[in-house]
Amino acid sequence: MDLLSIKDPSFVKNMNVHEMEQLSAEIRKFLIEKLSVTGGHIGPNLGVVELTIALHHCFKSPKDKFLFDVGHQSYVHKILTGRADKFDTLRQYKGLCGFPKMIESEHDVWETGHSSTSLSAAMGMAIARDLKKSDAHIVPVIGDGALTGGMALEALNHIGHEKTNMIVILNDNEMSIAPNVGAMHNMLGRMRTGGKYNKLKDDLELLLKRIPAVGGKVASTAERMKDSLKYMFVPGMFFEEFGFTYLGPIDGHSYDDLIKSLEQAKRTEGPVLVHVITKKGKGYEPAETDTVGSWHGTGPYKMDTGDMIKAKNEPPAWSAVVSETVREIARTDERVVAITPAMPVGSKLLGFASEFPERMFDVGIAEQHAATVAAGLATQGMKPFLAIYSTFLQRAYDQVVHDICRPNLNVFIGIDRSGLVGADGETHQGVFDIAFLRHLPNMVLMMPKDENEGRHMVNTAIQYDEGPIAMRFPRGNGLGVEVDPELGVIPIGSWDVLKEGTDAAVLTFGTTIPMALEAAAELEQQGVSVKVINARFIKPLDEQMLDQLFALELPLLTIEEAVLEGGFGSAVLEYAHSSGQHGVVIDRMGIPDQFIEHGSVTKLLEEIHLTKEEAVRKLRALVPEKQEERA
Repeated sequence: MDLLSIKDPSFVKNMNVHEMEQLSAEIRKFLIEKLSVTGGHIGPNLGVVELTIALHHCFKSPKDKFLFDVGHQSYVHKILTGRADKFDTLRQYKGLCGFPKMIESEHDVWETGHSSTSLSAAMGMAIARDLKKSDAHIVPVIGDGALTGGMALEALNHIGHEKTNMIVILNDNEMSIAPNVGAMHNMLGRMRTGGKYNKLKDDLELLLKRIPAVGGKVASTAERMKDSLKYMFVPGMFFEEFGFTYLGPIDGHSYDDLIKSLEQAKRTEGPVLVHVITKKGKGYEPAETDTVGSWHGTGPYKMDTGDMIKAKNEPPAWSAVVSETVREIARTDERVVAITPAMPVGSKLLGFASEFPERMFDVGIAEQHAATVAAGLATQGMKPFLAIYSTFLQRAYDQVVHDICRPNLNVFIGIDRSGLVGADGETHQGVFDIAFLRHLPNMVLMMPKDENEGRHMVNTAIQYDEGPIAMRFPRGNGLGVEVDPELGVIPIGSWDVLKEGTDAAVLTFGTTIPMALEAAAELEQQGVSVKVINARFIKPLDEQMLDQLFALELPLLTIEEAVLEGGFGSAVLEYAHSSGQHGVVIDRMGIPDQFIEHGSVTKLLEEIHLTKEEAVRKLRALVPEKQEERA
C-alpha cells in the first residue's frame, strides 16, 4: 500500500495476517530507504514492526494509550498514525521528531527521550482512567534494557500492589543501545528459553487438583507444592510475584502469536505482562547481525552495503579522546576504574574494557546507581571515572549531591554530549549541567578548548585529590589539533588568555571559543580591540583574572553553550556583586529559558542567536565610544 496516504491507524484493524505481513515488508523497506539518508534509530524500529502493527490491530489508538519506552522505537507507530510523508525531515530542523511528541499527533500520549519512565506514566494514566470510569486500555511498551532502570521496578511494584488494569508489553530484544548486562538480563534470558508459561501453569494446576484434599494439612501441602513447582519450572514468576499475570514468552514477529496473546491480555483482569521476543534490526542484515549496538542509531549509510557515510580523515571523536586518555593513565595507575550506565559504545569505552575488563563496569540503565558506585569506589582509594551523557547525569543529581559532593569524594565525572547535540532534540540537549553542578559545594567543573587541553584536563582530574571534579565535552569530533606527547596538570581555577585586547573582553570556553575569536578578529578590523579568554574552569572561577579585568574597567561578554539561568555568566555576575563591583558592565550570551528542539547544531545556534554576528553586535554595544570615534 501507499504508506504516504495513511491518515490514521484504523485500517489496520480490518487486515488479515497475510495483509499485515505485506505491510510489515513495506514498512521495513521504507525505513531502510529513508533512514539511509537521514540517519536515525533503525535497529530498534526494524525490530518492532510486527509488534506495532499488532498493537494497532488489537487496540484503538488514541483512546487506548500506547507509551513507547524508550521512544526511539516509535517510528512504525508514526507511520501508522499518518506521518510517513514527513520521514524525509526526520530529526531535521523543524522536521519530524525522532521520539514521541505530543504536539505532533494525538496518538503520541507520552514523550520518552529517557528510558524507564513509561510504567510510572502509564500508572498515572490508569489511575485517571479509573477515576473517570473509562474503559480505555493503557499499554506501555518497555524494552528489556529499560526494565533495568530502578524507576521501572518501582512502578512494577506499585502497579502490582494496586492490581491496576494495565497491559505491559516487555519488548525483549536482548539489547538496549549496547548488549544488556546484569541479573535482570540473565533472568530474561532464562525465561526466553523456558518455554511457554501458561501451558506449564495449566498443567501444574491440573496435576495439583488431582491430589485429594482430605484435610487442611494436605491442602496446605498441595499449595506449597504448587508454589515450589512453579518456581522450579515456570518462567515469569518474577513478574507473578509483583502481581502481574505473565503471558509468554511469545514470538514478536508472529502475528498469530501476537494477536492471540494481546487479545488474551485484554480479557484478563488486573495487570498483565506480555513478554515479546523480537530481533533488533530484523529484516536488514547489517543491523540484524550487529552485536555491539552500532546499528542502534546511525547517521546516513549506504543502503546496499550498510557502510556508514562519514567524512574522510575526521579528527577523533571527543568521547574517544577522553576515554583513551583515561585508558592511557590506567596503564600506570591501578586505581583508575571506569563506570558507565549502559553506554560503553557511545562513551567509546570498549577499548578500556578490552584492556582492563576487571576495571570496567557497565551497570545498565541505572544512572543513580552508577554515581553511587563511583562514590563507593572513591571511599576505598580508587579513582573512578564516571562516563555519562549530560542529559543522563540529570537523573543522578541527588546522588551527585548527597553521595559524591557532600562527603567530598574523588570522583571524576566525564560529562559527554555537553552543549547542543542536534538531532536527538530537547530530551538530549546537554545544556543544564553547568546550572545544576555549579552551585554544589566541593565541585570543580571545567571544559577544554580542544583535544590537547582535554587530555591534560583528564590527567588533571585523575591526579586531583581534593574532591569531585567534572569535565564537560561536546558531542562529535575534536578540532584535529596536535597533542602533546606528555600529559600535564592544569592549575585548578586558572584561565588562559587567547588574544589580548584593550576595549572589551570575552569570557568563554569549549565549543564557543572559535566563534569568540572570529568575532574579535572582525571587530579588530573595525578598530575595536577585544581580549578573548579561555575560561576553562567554570568553577572555581579565576578570581585573580576577574579582579584584573574589573580594575581595567573592561566591559565583559560571557558566552556559553548552556542555559543562561544559573550558568557561567551568572557566576561572573555573582562574583562581581560579591566583590563590590557594582559598576562593572557585563552582558551574557547562552541558551535562553526554553527547551531546544531537534535540528543541526548550526541551525539551532542561529535560531537562538548564539552566533558570531550576535557576539559582534553585543560587543559593539559594550563599547559605544568606539563607534563614535569611527563616526
